[in-house]
Amino acid sequence: MKKLTVLIATAATCFALPTFAATDADCQAMWKKADVNNDGTLSVTESVRYAAAMRVKDYKMAADGTLTQATFMEACKADVYAPRKADEGAPLKGANSFTEGQAKDRAEAQGFVSVSGLTKDGDGIWRGNAMQDGKSTPIAVDFKGNVVAQPAR
Repeated sequence: MKKLTVLIATAATCFALPTFAATDADCQAMWKKADVNNDGTLSVTESVRYAAAMRVKDYKMAADGTLTQATFMEACKADVYAPRKADEGAPLKGANSFTEGQAKDRAEAQGFVSVSGLTKDGDGIWRGNAMQDGKSTPIAVDFKGNVVAQPAR
């Protein structure tokens, strides 16, 4: 019985620990793709998605909006840039305390660009438009931070 208890406790601990999927190679590849002009620093334009993800996770970055490779790699290895899987049935209705800027950050952190026209509807869902894969798409951000592309209304 004692062994079973230890086994269950060990298994529960393993499942409770976060898994850090970003390897050094993953982060290097992400950096290479992000540093478009290959100058060793991400400009404000190059860092939009990554800066948004850092704000969402309350991760410190330079006040001028630039991002060094060292800071980028540290955040990457901490899975700051890992995409968040939306909850089943999202967007979910509920009291949404996000500001428009916070909703926009969540959308940008998920890879949406040119986020615009965000307005909160009666269900507490921020709705607006963004670009994804070169196409304009309606998006929604709910009170839990789920970001989903929506069919055109």
